[in-house]
Amino acid sequence: MSAPRRVDEAAAREAFERAMQDHTQEFGRFFLARLFGMDIQFPQGCCRVSLTPRDFMFNPQGSLHGGVVATIMDISMGHLLNHVSGPGTTLEMKTQYVKAVRIEPLVCTGRFLRQGRSISYLCSELVDAQGELVAYATSTWKSLKPAG
Repeated sequence: MSAPRRVDEAAAREAFERAMQDHTQEFGRFFLARLFGMDIQFPQGCCRVSLTPRDFMFNPQGSLHGGVVATIMDISMGHLLNHVSGPGTTLEMKTQYVKAVRIEPLVCTGRFLRQGRSISYLCSELVDAQGELVAYATSTWKSLKPAG
């Protein structure tokens, strides 16, 4: 059995430092989005999150950690809700994992299934560079009143 591969510490530190310098506590620019190198866009009524995973996001098996996958999908849905109707919180989320991911570009697309005044239902699909489905999720969101 071979020794476990180590994380590229220099690349992880660089990503962390870049996120520390570049983040703000606002949608699209918050720390995790910057740390993971996410590009967040809103084409045609959806939210598209693009990124290339780094090895510090991997599990010991050498594939993208399921919690990172769920985070990406949660962000695609939460950012869409915020973009369309204001901030909200995840009440429930079901994630289905289809295949393991290594280092390659990923695209995650969040969409509304049904938008309500206080409760909305959203879905998200994560695909790899070949367009193959990696994971999908459905979720229930509660809209929040603006702070004030």
